[in-house]
Amino acid sequence: MDSISLIGITLALAAILVGQVLEGGHVGSLIQPTAFLIVIGGTLGAVMLQSSAAVFRTGMQMVKWVFVPPTLAHSLLIEQVVNWSHVARKEGLLSLESQIPAVDDPFIQKGLQLLVDGVEPERLREVLEVEIDSWESQLKQGAKIWEAAGGYAPTIGILGAVMGLIHVMENLSDPSKLGSGIAVAFVATIYGVGSANLIFLPVAKKLLGVVGTLVSLREMVLDGLVGIANGDNPRIIESRLKGYGG
Repeated sequence: MDSISLIGITLALAAILVGQVLEGGHVGSLIQPTAFLIVIGGTLGAVMLQSSAAVFRTGMQMVKWVFVPPTLAHSLLIEQVVNWSHVARKEGLLSLESQIPAVDDPFIQKGLQLLVDGVEPERLREVLEVEIDSWESQLKQGAKIWEAAGGYAPTIGILGAVMGLIHVMENLSDPSKLGSGIAVAFVATIYGVGSANLIFLPVAKKLLGVVGTLVSLREMVLDGLVGIANGDNPRIIESRLKGYGG
């Protein structure tokens, strides 16, 4: 669990609600189902319109990383790569074939299989870099649907505000209906701006940061596999991989 994300969203929402109370308002006045439906439903629809089904699905699946990021076994990966380099140095690259079934990551499996197949180091790097670039692009597109939501939400909030004011104008002769229309107008704006700046944009930035870390981890593994293909000393490989940080 990423505690700082949980603390952050709690603090942001609490600050707004407490500020509302300190100003003499009521928390209940910020709860407007109609405004919520307009802003969140409209934003969701706009994001779906601009995205393919695969990208939208990826973005929705990635949101869990905000609170439960993927495991980043940096030290363990370095240990594994160095171990493979020792095995290859003593027994040859073909001996790495027995290591493949114990690996869960398809990317690493592919890299080891290329080593076993005797692919040249530069060709190995080229193939795996294409794999990394494609994977990174897919994840970034998924993360950016939240960035897009952050762009649409404030505008749709204004749309909700205008709709509320239209309702007010239609009922000028009936004062009893003016309050609800004005409430929807202002709360829709709050929902649009608030959801964009407190949820959608921070989520996008968080996910892009996680993607960057995951890509760096794969680049580290790629560097190690190329080192093995070049016959580098295991200590040199380990030293280089530790330079990627944890």
